[in-house]
Amino acid sequence: MSVQLNAYLNFDTATREAMEFYRSVLGGTLDVMTFGDYGAEGDAAGLVMHAQLVTDDGFVLMASDRTPEMGAVVRGEQTHLCLNGDDVDRLHRWWEGLGEGGTVHMALEKQMWGDEYGDLTDRFGQRWMFNIALGGQA
Repeated sequence: MSVQLNAYLNFDTATREAMEFYRSVLGGTLDVMTFGDYGAEGDAAGLVMHAQLVTDDGFVLMASDRTPEMGAVVRGEQTHLCLNGDDVDRLHRWWEGLGEGGTVHMALEKQMWGDEYGDLTDRFGQRWMFNIALGGQA
């Protein structure tokens, strides 16, 4: 089992352009999924739900656009720290610990892509995202 800490960037609508720029500078492989890939229609369909750049040096940079329903990116919330991996028990402990005295924005629960996901701000104002690969768990 493993876990990983990555930076997660948020953009209003420039994620694809930004991530292609970062790939041109840092190299590596870029994967992009849009909201439309998961059934969204209209203005949100072409926006990036999740992009991930993995460089040859082992850096992982992730990013997404904000849909109109989410509102514009707020200064200070452009960057989240994202804990992800398949060590379910450890990541659940970290979720509870970091959430103590903080604010949960999205409860940690199973999502349409099959993993558990949640988003919180700790008591010091730092935003955290958790994505826990369930590996077939219900």
